Amino acid sequence: QLLVETARRWLVAASPEREWIVRHALRWAVKQGDAQALDVLGFGSRAQVRVDEICIRPDAIPVGGSVQLAFVLYSTARRRQDLLIDLAVHYVKAGGGTSAKVFKLKSLQLASGDAVRLQKKISLANLTTRRHYPGVHRVEALVNGQPMPIGSFTVTG
Repeated sequence: QLLVETARRWLVAASPEREWIVRHALRWAVKQGDAQALDVLGFGSRAQVRVDEICIRPDAIPVGGSVQLAFVLYSTARRRQDLLIDLAVHYVKAGGGTSAKVFKLKSLQLASGDAVRLQKKISLANLTTRRHYPGVHRVEALVNGQPMPIGSFTVTG
């Protein structure tokens, strides 16, 4: 709450540098889908979109490989809308549960009836900060904080 209130005050007549600082400070809250943080940045309205033409290739990937995710976002709004689009991958953990990692995709304005194709390549190489485990990994788009299912892929041992 304090973060959002401070950010809102700092954005009044803010310089480009201060705007960058505020956006940077709100990153974590935005990745969590915090409605107030999204509103401060101009993405508070509910996105009027539909997801279509989903492509996840390959659908089964060994650890160390990569997966290409693509989809088209269509505007169903009657007027232009500001959209902040992220991608959440729900990685399978060692114990079988999942943990979401949010990747930034795009910030854009989408006119009524327009569409945008989005894609992201995700590496499944083991890192010192993240290990990959076999199982079904769910993927969803986060459009202005709203989760929209994209599909899933399977990581093999």
